[in-house]
Amino acid sequence: MKKEIIIAGFGGQGVLSMGKILAYAGLIDDLEITWMPSYGPEQRGGTANVTVVLSDAPISSPVLDTFDTAVILNQQSLDKFESKVKPGGALIYDPYGIHRAPTRTDINIYPVDAMDATLELNNSKAYNMVVLGALLKINPVVDIESVMAGLKKALPERHHHLLPLNREAISRGMELVNP
Repeated sequence: MKKEIIIAGFGGQGVLSMGKILAYAGLIDDLEITWMPSYGPEQRGGTANVTVVLSDAPISSPVLDTFDTAVILNQQSLDKFESKVKPGGALIYDPYGIHRAPTRTDINIYPVDAMDATLELNNSKAYNMVVLGALLKINPVVDIESVMAGLKKALPERHHHLLPLNREAISRGMELVNP
């Protein structure tokens, strides 16, 4: 098993954190992983993406031209990465802020109303966890308990009281898609 994933959006949407939590979960599940972030000088508001590779065999390179799954959170990222999803792969996107929906017919496309879900949860900081839940429903590469352990490792201890909210956000994201 080898899954090559790109998560892309604006800085401040939790793109890099989502990738880091996924990578931690992969380590906990005893997978080989790479986590390669990419962002401009402006970490908040500029574009950001992270490539995560999870595999049960050694990974030859973290540098990829195509992906099994793309998680897209803004139009610029959709424009850049839609063409880089492998045929038969998955593209997960939040329609909020997207003015041109994905058009490819050789991939599986999953709209996820993550922004609406975070408003329902009354916590905009849970946005990336809603999206992560959708990703894990479509592509269950790691165990949810490993994700929660990875989240606990990624969050400063002063924010551990938010773990139940994050679990709820992941569950809500899983409910939003039908693979």
